[in-house]
Amino acid sequence: MSVDKIRMCANRRAAQEEFSGRESNSQLKIDFLSLLLLLLVLLSSLPSSASSPPKEPVLGPGITREFSATMEDTLQAVHEVLEDQTIHGTWIYDKQPVLMGATIVESTPLFEPWNQSGKVFYKIRKDAIAPRHFLDSADQGTIAVRYIVTSISPERVRLHIDATYVENTHRTSHISDGTVEAAEAKVIEDHLHAIQTTEQENAEAFRRRESADLVRATELHQREDEKALLAAAQSSSQDLEQQIKVLRHEVERRVKAPGVELKAAPFHTAASIAPLAAYTEVIVVIVTPHWYGVELHNGQHGWIHVDNLEPLP
Repeated sequence: MSVDKIRMCANRRAAQEEFSGRESNSQLKIDFLSLLLLLLVLLSSLPSSASSPPKEPVLGPGITREFSATMEDTLQAVHEVLEDQTIHGTWIYDKQPVLMGATIVESTPLFEPWNQSGKVFYKIRKDAIAPRHFLDSADQGTIAVRYIVTSISPERVRLHIDATYVENTHRTSHISDGTVEAAEAKVIEDHLHAIQTTEQENAEAFRRRESADLVRATELHQREDEKALLAAAQSSSQDLEQQIKVLRHEVERRVKAPGVELKAAPFHTAASIAPLAAYTEVIVVIVTPHWYGVELHNGQHGWIHVDNLEPLP
């Protein structure tokens, strides 16, 4: 073999080796980029607890009602329905369209724990056989009803009700078709209406009693005022009579014994009008230092010397 052929073979082999190295490097870069892209996709699909806030639990289909009522009245109505031992809106036997035997429980695993605002209550009925109005219900299981009461304002309340049925054997859950929740809400609404009606009647009766008490107090006060006015008038009348007696005692006199002549003028030598017997009462109408002008009870007038008159006893 010539030297030129040997050199050509060597150059061709070097070129092939260089091409193979470049191809290997390109494949390595492609594999690395694919792996990096896969890692990015996996990382982006992972949940980020730090960036997204925890979601509030979603309420079941159930039913939600709002009432114009206080929280206290609504809770009272809910408690009355909780204690009636009935799951409303469902039954087991057609001849007995009422499902009794329900009990109140603090919690039940048939619902997720409730950690949000409001007050939550539970009522369950165990050993119910294929209860009506639960979708595809079968076998024997437990019915659970959940009541969530939330205050919207001092005079408005929201009530949410969920109902479910879970089989004992297969633990299959069957939600209500809405009949149970609607029936429970209706019963609670009826109880709430009765409570509010009773409160209104009591308030009206209290207002009537207050009004009647006010009328009686006013009448009593008026009677007391009238008595006080009458007593004051009687006292004034008595005072007036007493003053009249005093005045009459001051102006009335009687003739001393044995009697005296009624004179026509305040002189001893004046003509006599009439003889007056002892103790004849006269009224003094004119006063002079020595003579009194008097009036008799018959209206006759005259004069009597002061020495011949004396005060009434």
